[in-house]
Amino acid sequence: MNKDESHQSGKASVMLYGVVLKSTAFLFLFTAFKTTCHLAQVVIRSIQAEDPSFTGSGYISLAVIYAVFASFNWLAPSCLSFLGPKLSMIVGGVTYVIFIAGFLWPHTIILYLTSVLIGIGAALIWTGQGNYLTLMSTQKTISRNSGIFWAMLQTSMLFGNIFVYYQFMGKDIIDQHTRMVVFIVLTVVGVIGVGVMCLLPKPGSEGGGRADDLGGPSTALKKSFALFRTKDMILLSFAFFYTGIALSFFSGVYSACLSSTLRFPDPKRLVGLSGMLIGIGEILGGGVFGIFGSKTVKFGRDPIILLGYVVHMVCFFLIFMNLPTNSPLKGTSDPSHLPNGEPSEVIALLCSFLLGFGDACYNTQIYSILGSVYEDNSGPAFALFKFVQSLSAAACFFYSSVFKLYWHLIILIVFATIGTFTFWMVEWKAHRRLKAKPDTNAFD
Repeated sequence: MNKDESHQSGKASVMLYGVVLKSTAFLFLFTAFKTTCHLAQVVIRSIQAEDPSFTGSGYISLAVIYAVFASFNWLAPSCLSFLGPKLSMIVGGVTYVIFIAGFLWPHTIILYLTSVLIGIGAALIWTGQGNYLTLMSTQKTISRNSGIFWAMLQTSMLFGNIFVYYQFMGKDIIDQHTRMVVFIVLTVVGVIGVGVMCLLPKPGSEGGGRADDLGGPSTALKKSFALFRTKDMILLSFAFFYTGIALSFFSGVYSACLSSTLRFPDPKRLVGLSGMLIGIGEILGGGVFGIFGSKTVKFGRDPIILLGYVVHMVCFFLIFMNLPTNSPLKGTSDPSHLPNGEPSEVIALLCSFLLGFGDACYNTQIYSILGSVYEDNSGPAFALFKFVQSLSAAACFFYSSVFKLYWHLIILIVFATIGTFTFWMVEWKAHRRLKAKPDTNAFD
């Protein structure tokens, strides 16, 4: 190996190390946060049973988070331009820890104030991580690195829900002592995640993959507005929108449906198991499309998106058959549409897995196409992705307080269909550009 090859090998090692370390930080932080979101409505119902003066809503809290998240995404590239991706992620991570710790003092005002704070932090952390992932990748490694990040991120759902499963086992009401133990542990785990972020190598210092010149704060904002008006970004926005409502459905609504379906023998225990199965589906999807990313992307991203679409359509049909339509809103003993009228725990958990796997199909390919098509403009591109995704998630959490389950499923089916076709249109255009320039390695 000559000197140049040795340098390139060392450069690639540092880039991969940065991606894995960043993914590890997100694993810890989102073990804490995703578990908190998954439990929010269930825990808040228990708090209200003990303290009627507590009027907070898990759905409204999540809606506030994603509404602020969506709004602040327009300013996130400007913040990124002077903070840099590493510091943006650290500052954002701190707000996540504050939100989780807020459940140790259950007050309505604290719940909503920390929801606003984490909405701001979410815009920073996600724009920063998208920029960092792009800078620490090349055209050849972006699909692999996206898969690695997604698989490790979603492992967070597995660890957090295993812990919750044992803590909540056999409990109809989540008492104060159990809540304190759970949220102290989750807060500590979140702090560890932020600590790992502090160890990240700076992109470019030892061999970042690409440059992303955002300019100053005003220039970054102008780039975001200009990019949002382009045809490709408008088309991709429909896919972004679908991932947002799917995210809110499986992270908040579906768990509430399971816990409210009183025909299940132990609905609260099922919430923890469901979270684990969603996580396993996400991990499998991210792992497969990460490990084999360089092979699958040669055939284009559209077959993977099609797989995610089919998986979700099957899942939504099974949910329709298995759960009563009133389950997102209140405890119900209504029968299912299954032959004996009794909901099936096996089908419920299968749907959890399918929700996670299908979501991984969509998100890994969105990360891949953004890092590939917008390699020189990744900060604004990822900010716009999160703007649209969080806007739709906020909308879903707002209507979750009034919509029955079947309305959720109709909305998901409509936007999944539209988003899949519009993603394909951008992907096919990227393939045509590739054929016009055979010397490029965009899909190698």
